[in-house]
Amino acid sequence: MIIGIGTDLANIDRIAQTLERFGDRFRNRVFTDTEQGKAERRRDVAGTYAKRWAAKEACSKALGTGLSMGIAWKDMSVTNMNTGQPVMHVTGWAEKRLKEMTPEGHEAIIHVTLTDDHPWAQAFVVIEARPIARVDS
Repeated sequence: MIIGIGTDLANIDRIAQTLERFGDRFRNRVFTDTEQGKAERRRDVAGTYAKRWAAKEACSKALGTGLSMGIAWKDMSVTNMNTGQPVMHVTGWAEKRLKEMTPEGHEAIIHVTLTDDHPWAQAFVVIEARPIARVDS
């Protein structure tokens, strides 16, 4: 069952301007070391950061909190599988919130998809609660 859904649209040019103006102060406040490494290796640095920004916003919405209720930016992070598929990870307050909203006997699965078409970057996050398979002995 779906227990959370969120979306966000980020302007890549706005993120590029923020990176230019605040540099490492912005990067270090919002993005994990892994996210920064990924973005800095890409040809479209600002687009990569913008997609991850949108993913964090979308995740906070799917968690039903937004960023104003205690979730830190770095409580949510995006990595990629070898296939390129993005994966959302939550820690800290975001992880606590996810556990609170997951029904007993279920596990939470966070699905995330990212896209961009300059000047826009977009993310969708769906949180699924899947019954935990019982093993009868």
